[in-house]
Amino acid sequence: MSVPGRHGGSADAGISVVICVYTEDRWEDILAAVASVRAQSLAALETLLVVDHNVSLLDRLAKEYKEIEGVRVLANAGPRGLSAGRNTGVAASSGEIIAFLDDDAVAERDWLRHFAEGYADPKVFAVGGRTMPIWESRRRPAWFPEEFDWVVGCTYKGLPEGRVRVRNVLGGNASFRRTAFEAAGGFATGIGRDGDKRPLGCEETELCIRLTRARPDAILLIDDRAVIHHRVPATRERFHYFRTRTYAEGLSKALVARSVGTDKGLESERRYATRVLPAGVGRGLRDALLARPGGAGRAGAIVAGVVTAAGGYVIGSVRARRGDATFSVVQIEKDADGEEGAAA
Repeated sequence: MSVPGRHGGSADAGISVVICVYTEDRWEDILAAVASVRAQSLAALETLLVVDHNVSLLDRLAKEYKEIEGVRVLANAGPRGLSAGRNTGVAASSGEIIAFLDDDAVAERDWLRHFAEGYADPKVFAVGGRTMPIWESRRRPAWFPEEFDWVVGCTYKGLPEGRVRVRNVLGGNASFRRTAFEAAGGFATGIGRDGDKRPLGCEETELCIRLTRARPDAILLIDDRAVIHHRVPATRERFHYFRTRTYAEGLSKALVARSVGTDKGLESERRYATRVLPAGVGRGLRDALLARPGGAGRAGAIVAGVVTAAGGYVIGSVRARRGDATFSVVQIEKDADGEEGAAA
Protein backbone atom coordinates (compact mmCIF):
# COMPACT_ATOMS: atom_id res chain seq x y z
CA MET A 1 0.00 0.00 0.00
CA SER A 2 1.50 3.27 -1.11
CA VAL A 3 1.17 6.42 0.98
CA PRO A 4 2.90 9.64 -0.11
CA GLY A 5 5.76 10.73 2.11
CA ARG A 6 6.95 14.26 2.73
CA HIS A 7 9.05 14.08 -0.40
CA GLY A 8 7.17 11.24 -2.12
CA GLY A 9 7.78 7.55 -1.49
CA SER A 10 5.84 4.79 0.22
CA ALA A 11 4.26 4.38 3.63
CA ASP A 12 7.19 2.41 5.00
CA ALA A 13 9.31 5.53 4.34
CA GLY A 14 6.79 7.90 5.88
CA ILE A 15 5.34 6.78 9.23
CA SER A 16 6.76 8.11 12.48
CA VAL A 17 5.64 6.55 15.75
CA VAL A 18 5.49 8.68 18.90
CA ILE A 19 5.43 7.07 22.35
CA CYS A 20 5.11 9.48 25.28
CA VAL A 21 6.61 8.25 28.56
CA TYR A 22 6.86 9.72 32.04
CA THR A 23 7.80 7.15 34.70
CA GLU A 24 10.43 4.46 35.25
CA ASP A 25 7.70 2.36 36.86
CA ARG A 26 6.72 1.41 33.30
CA TRP A 27 10.23 0.53 32.16
CA GLU A 28 9.41 -2.98 30.94
CA ASP A 29 6.21 -1.73 29.31
CA ILE A 30 8.15 0.95 27.42
CA LEU A 31 10.65 -1.59 26.12
CA ALA A 32 7.81 -3.86 25.02
CA ALA A 33 6.03 -1.00 23.24
CA VAL A 34 9.16 -0.07 21.29
CA ALA A 35 9.85 -3.72 20.44
CA SER A 36 6.33 -4.09 19.03
CA VAL A 37 6.90 -1.10 16.75
CA ARG A 38 10.24 -2.46 15.57
CA ALA A 39 8.54 -5.78 14.72
CA GLN A 40 5.92 -4.24 12.41
CA SER A 41 5.26 -5.85 9.03
CA LEU A 42 5.32 -2.31 7.61
CA ALA A 43 8.43 -0.68 9.04
CA ALA A 44 8.16 2.71 10.71
CA LEU A 45 10.48 5.46 9.57
CA GLU A 46 11.37 6.13 13.21
CA THR A 47 10.19 5.68 16.78
CA LEU A 48 10.31 8.75 19.00
CA LEU A 49 10.27 8.33 22.78
CA VAL A 50 9.21 11.64 24.31
CA VAL A 51 10.08 11.83 28.02
CA ASP A 52 7.86 14.06 30.15
CA HIS A 53 10.12 16.05 32.50
CA ASN A 54 11.91 13.05 34.02
CA VAL A 55 15.68 13.45 33.72
CA SER A 56 16.45 10.04 35.19
CA LEU A 57 14.18 8.27 32.70
CA LEU A 58 15.50 10.40 29.84
CA ASP A 59 19.10 9.42 30.61
CA ARG A 60 18.25 5.76 31.09
CA LEU A 61 16.35 5.52 27.79
CA ALA A 62 19.07 7.44 25.94
CA LYS A 63 21.59 4.82 27.09
CA GLU A 64 19.24 1.93 26.30
CA TYR A 65 18.68 3.01 22.69
CA LYS A 66 22.00 4.70 21.97
CA GLU A 67 23.03 1.97 19.51
CA ILE A 68 19.54 1.23 18.15
CA GLU A 69 18.90 2.65 14.70
CA GLY A 70 15.52 4.26 14.18
CA VAL A 71 14.78 4.99 17.85
CA ARG A 72 15.16 8.55 19.13
CA VAL A 73 14.84 9.71 22.73
CA LEU A 74 13.96 13.34 23.43
CA ALA A 75 12.60 15.51 26.21
CA ASN A 76 9.15 17.07 26.21
CA ALA A 77 9.83 20.63 25.05
CA GLY A 78 6.58 22.01 26.45
CA PRO A 79 4.77 22.05 29.79
CA ARG A 80 4.31 18.81 31.69
CA GLY A 81 1.59 16.61 30.26
CA LEU A 82 0.62 14.21 27.49
CA SER A 83 -0.55 16.87 25.02
CA ALA A 84 2.75 18.77 25.10
CA GLY A 85 4.65 15.49 24.80
CA ARG A 86 2.70 14.54 21.70
CA ASN A 87 3.25 18.01 20.23
CA THR A 88 6.98 17.62 20.85
CA GLY A 89 6.90 14.30 19.00
CA VAL A 90 5.02 15.76 16.05
CA ALA A 91 7.45 18.66 15.80
CA ALA A 92 10.51 16.38 15.87
CA SER A 93 9.14 13.69 13.55
CA SER A 94 9.94 13.26 9.88
CA GLY A 95 7.08 11.13 8.59
CA GLU A 96 4.11 12.22 6.55
CA ILE A 97 2.00 10.13 8.93
CA ILE A 98 2.46 10.33 12.71
CA ALA A 99 1.15 7.41 14.78
CA PHE A 100 0.73 7.40 18.56
CA LEU A 101 1.09 4.40 20.84
CA ASP A 102 0.59 4.32 24.62
CA ASP A 103 3.68 3.52 26.67
CA ASP A 104 1.94 0.57 28.35
CA ALA A 105 0.64 -1.05 25.16
CA VAL A 106 1.98 -3.33 22.45
CA ALA A 107 0.91 -3.22 18.81
CA GLU A 108 0.07 -6.25 16.71
CA ARG A 109 2.36 -6.92 13.76
CA ASP A 110 0.12 -5.35 11.08
CA TRP A 111 -0.85 -2.28 13.13
CA LEU A 112 0.95 0.25 10.92
CA ARG A 113 0.02 -1.56 7.72
CA HIS A 114 -3.68 -1.15 8.47
CA PHE A 115 -3.15 2.51 9.33
CA ALA A 116 -1.33 3.05 6.04
CA GLU A 117 -4.12 1.48 4.01
CA GLY A 118 -6.56 4.09 5.26
CA TYR A 119 -4.47 6.92 3.84
CA ALA A 120 -4.85 5.69 0.27
CA ASP A 121 -7.76 8.14 0.20
CA PRO A 122 -6.25 11.67 0.23
CA LYS A 123 -9.27 12.96 2.17
CA VAL A 124 -8.43 10.76 5.16
CA PHE A 125 -6.65 12.84 7.80
CA ALA A 126 -6.72 10.43 10.76
CA VAL A 127 -6.97 6.69 11.32
CA GLY A 128 -7.47 5.04 14.70
CA GLY A 129 -7.55 1.42 15.75
CA ARG A 130 -8.91 -1.04 18.31
CA THR A 131 -7.42 -1.22 21.80
CA MET A 132 -7.86 -4.46 23.77
CA PRO A 133 -7.41 -4.65 27.56
CA ILE A 134 -4.85 -6.91 29.23
CA TRP A 135 -6.21 -7.22 32.76
CA GLU A 136 -3.53 -7.68 35.39
CA SER A 137 -5.84 -10.07 37.23
CA ARG A 138 -6.02 -12.06 33.94
CA ARG A 139 -9.78 -11.60 33.60
CA ARG A 140 -12.25 -8.74 33.36
CA PRO A 141 -13.77 -7.87 36.76
CA ALA A 142 -17.30 -9.29 36.77
CA TRP A 143 -18.80 -5.87 37.58
CA PHE A 144 -16.87 -3.93 34.91
CA PRO A 145 -19.14 -3.09 31.91
CA GLU A 146 -17.66 -3.29 28.41
CA GLU A 147 -19.52 -0.07 27.63
CA PHE A 148 -17.02 1.69 29.92
CA ASP A 149 -13.77 0.17 28.66
CA TRP A 150 -12.73 3.72 27.72
CA VAL A 151 -12.15 4.17 31.46
CA VAL A 152 -9.04 1.97 31.10
CA GLY A 153 -8.04 3.41 27.72
CA CYS A 154 -9.59 0.68 25.56
CA THR A 155 -12.17 0.34 22.81
CA TYR A 156 -15.63 0.20 24.36
CA LYS A 157 -18.85 -1.57 23.45
CA GLY A 158 -20.91 0.73 21.28
CA LEU A 159 -18.20 1.86 18.87
CA PRO A 160 -18.92 0.82 15.27
CA GLU A 161 -17.06 -2.19 13.91
CA GLY A 162 -14.94 -2.51 10.77
CA ARG A 163 -13.38 0.47 8.97
CA VAL A 164 -15.82 3.30 9.59
CA ARG A 165 -15.97 7.07 9.66
CA VAL A 166 -16.00 8.62 13.15
CA ARG A 167 -16.05 12.02 14.85
CA ASN A 168 -12.76 11.37 16.64
CA VAL A 169 -10.09 8.73 17.07
CA LEU A 170 -8.82 7.57 20.49
CA GLY A 171 -5.39 8.97 21.29
CA GLY A 172 -3.56 5.89 22.59
CA ASN A 173 -3.99 4.09 19.26
CA ALA A 174 -4.20 6.69 16.53
CA SER A 175 -2.48 8.27 13.55
CA PHE A 176 -2.73 11.60 11.73
CA ARG A 177 -1.46 13.12 8.53
CA ARG A 178 1.11 15.80 9.18
CA THR A 179 -1.15 18.21 7.30
CA ALA A 180 -3.80 17.67 10.00
CA PHE A 181 -1.56 19.51 12.47
CA GLU A 182 -0.74 22.17 9.90
CA ALA A 183 -4.45 22.81 9.42
CA ALA A 184 -5.67 22.62 13.02
CA GLY A 185 -2.64 23.07 15.27
CA GLY A 186 -1.45 20.60 17.86
CA PHE A 187 -3.00 18.95 20.89
CA ALA A 188 -4.45 21.45 23.36
CA THR A 189 -2.55 21.65 26.65
CA GLY A 190 -4.60 21.87 29.82
CA ILE A 191 -7.16 19.24 28.78
CA GLY A 192 -5.47 15.84 28.96
CA ARG A 193 -3.19 13.92 31.29
CA ASP A 194 -0.53 15.62 33.36
CA GLY A 195 1.73 13.08 35.03
CA ASP A 196 0.12 11.73 38.21
CA LYS A 197 -2.68 14.29 38.44
CA ARG A 198 -6.39 13.48 37.99
CA PRO A 199 -6.85 11.13 34.98
CA LEU A 200 -8.22 13.66 32.50
CA GLY A 201 -8.58 12.99 28.78
CA CYS A 202 -10.37 14.14 25.59
CA GLU A 203 -7.41 16.03 24.10
CA GLU A 204 -7.68 13.94 20.92
CA THR A 205 -11.45 14.54 20.76
CA GLU A 206 -10.95 18.30 20.87
CA LEU A 207 -8.22 18.11 18.22
CA CYS A 208 -10.34 15.99 15.88
CA ILE A 209 -13.32 18.33 16.11
CA ARG A 210 -11.05 21.32 15.57
CA LEU A 211 -9.55 19.54 12.55
CA THR A 212 -12.89 18.89 10.86
CA ARG A 213 -13.82 22.53 11.43
CA ALA A 214 -10.62 23.67 9.76
CA ARG A 215 -10.97 21.06 7.01
CA PRO A 216 -14.67 20.20 6.52
CA ASP A 217 -13.68 17.71 3.82
CA ALA A 218 -11.47 15.73 6.22
CA ILE A 219 -12.37 12.08 6.84
CA LEU A 220 -11.48 10.43 10.15
CA LEU A 221 -11.59 6.64 10.38
CA ILE A 222 -11.36 3.81 12.86
CA ASP A 223 -10.10 0.51 11.46
CA ASP A 224 -10.60 -2.21 14.05
CA ARG A 225 -7.95 -4.40 12.39
CA ALA A 226 -5.27 -1.99 13.68
CA VAL A 227 -5.05 -3.63 17.09
CA ILE A 228 -3.00 -2.86 20.17
CA HIS A 229 -3.10 -4.56 23.56
CA HIS A 230 -3.17 -2.20 26.55
CA ARG A 231 -2.11 -3.25 30.04
CA VAL A 232 -4.62 -2.53 32.80
CA PRO A 233 -2.93 -2.53 36.23
CA ALA A 234 -4.76 -3.86 39.27
CA THR A 235 -5.33 -0.34 40.61
CA ARG A 236 -7.45 0.45 37.55
CA GLU A 237 -9.60 -2.65 37.99
CA ARG A 238 -11.11 -1.16 41.13
CA PHE A 239 -14.37 0.76 41.43
CA HIS A 240 -12.59 3.71 43.07
CA TYR A 241 -10.56 4.31 39.89
CA PHE A 242 -13.72 3.81 37.79
CA ARG A 243 -15.46 6.64 39.65
CA THR A 244 -12.40 8.88 39.55
CA ARG A 245 -11.92 8.38 35.82
CA THR A 246 -15.56 8.93 34.89
CA TYR A 247 -15.65 12.13 36.96
CA ALA A 248 -12.47 13.33 35.25
CA GLU A 249 -14.02 12.55 31.87
CA GLY A 250 -16.88 14.85 32.71
CA LEU A 251 -14.43 17.62 33.61
CA SER A 252 -12.62 17.08 30.30
CA LYS A 253 -15.81 17.02 28.24
CA ALA A 254 -16.75 20.40 29.71
CA LEU A 255 -13.50 21.86 28.39
CA VAL A 256 -14.07 20.29 24.97
CA ALA A 257 -17.58 21.73 24.83
CA ARG A 258 -16.18 25.11 25.86
CA SER A 259 -13.66 24.92 23.01
CA VAL A 260 -15.76 23.57 20.14
CA GLY A 261 -19.37 24.00 21.33
CA THR A 262 -21.80 21.52 22.83
CA ASP A 263 -23.28 20.43 19.48
CA LYS A 264 -20.08 18.83 18.24
CA GLY A 265 -18.48 18.42 21.65
CA LEU A 266 -21.27 16.12 22.88
CA GLU A 267 -22.62 14.76 19.60
CA SER A 268 -21.30 11.20 20.01
CA GLU A 269 -21.88 11.23 23.77
CA ARG A 270 -25.62 11.85 23.33
CA ARG A 271 -25.98 8.73 21.15
CA TYR A 272 -23.86 6.76 23.60
CA ALA A 273 -25.92 7.88 26.60
CA THR A 274 -29.33 7.37 25.00
CA ARG A 275 -28.71 4.11 23.09
CA VAL A 276 -25.64 2.20 24.20
CA LEU A 277 -25.85 2.68 27.96
CA PRO A 278 -29.57 1.88 28.43
CA ALA A 279 -29.03 -1.33 26.46
CA GLY A 280 -26.08 -2.15 28.73
CA VAL A 281 -28.20 -1.62 31.84
CA GLY A 282 -30.86 -3.87 30.36
CA ARG A 283 -28.35 -6.64 29.69
CA GLY A 284 -26.97 -6.34 33.21
CA LEU A 285 -30.42 -6.59 34.80
CA ARG A 286 -31.31 -9.54 32.57
CA ASP A 287 -28.12 -11.32 33.62
CA ALA A 288 -28.96 -10.61 37.25
CA LEU A 289 -32.41 -12.18 36.82
CA LEU A 290 -30.75 -15.20 35.24
CA ALA A 291 -28.33 -15.41 38.19
CA ARG A 292 -25.32 -14.76 35.97
CA PRO A 293 -22.32 -13.33 37.83
CA GLY A 294 -21.80 -9.58 37.79
CA GLY A 295 -25.06 -8.61 36.08
CA ALA A 296 -26.34 -6.33 38.82
CA GLY A 297 -22.84 -4.92 39.33
CA ARG A 298 -22.50 -4.00 35.66
CA ALA A 299 -25.90 -2.33 35.57
CA GLY A 300 -25.05 -0.41 38.74
CA ALA A 301 -21.63 0.59 37.43
CA ILE A 302 -23.17 2.03 34.25
CA VAL A 303 -25.59 4.14 36.29
CA ALA A 304 -22.79 5.25 38.64
CA GLY A 305 -20.55 6.10 35.68
CA VAL A 306 -23.22 8.27 34.10
CA VAL A 307 -23.91 10.09 37.37
CA THR A 308 -20.24 10.80 38.15
CA ALA A 309 -19.45 11.86 34.58
CA ALA A 310 -22.46 14.20 34.60
CA GLY A 311 -21.31 15.62 37.93
CA GLY A 312 -17.84 16.23 36.52
CA TYR A 313 -19.33 17.92 33.47
CA VAL A 314 -21.39 20.31 35.60
CA ILE A 315 -18.42 21.21 37.82
CA GLY A 316 -16.14 21.54 34.79
CA SER A 317 -18.62 23.81 33.02
CA VAL A 318 -18.82 26.11 36.03
CA ARG A 319 -15.03 26.26 36.28
CA ALA A 320 -14.69 26.94 32.56
CA ARG A 321 -17.18 29.81 32.70
CA ARG A 322 -15.33 31.32 35.66
CA GLY A 323 -12.02 30.95 33.85
CA ASP A 324 -10.63 28.56 36.50
CA ALA A 325 -9.79 25.96 33.86
CA THR A 326 -7.76 27.10 30.87
CA PHE A 327 -6.11 25.45 27.89
CA SER A 328 -4.17 26.56 24.87
CA VAL A 329 -3.60 25.27 21.36
CA VAL A 330 -0.04 24.92 20.07
CA GLN A 331 0.78 25.57 16.43
CA ILE A 332 3.32 23.26 14.77
CA GLU A 333 5.65 25.57 12.85
CA LYS A 334 8.96 25.48 11.02
CA ASP A 335 11.91 27.21 12.64
CA ALA A 336 14.56 29.28 10.90
CA ASP A 337 16.49 26.16 9.89
CA GLY A 338 13.53 24.67 8.12
CA GLU A 339 12.92 22.12 10.82
CA GLU A 340 9.54 21.88 12.49
CA GLY A 341 8.95 23.10 16.01
CA ALA A 342 6.11 23.93 18.37
CA ALA A 343 5.05 27.49 19.09
CA ALA A 344 2.26 28.69 21.34
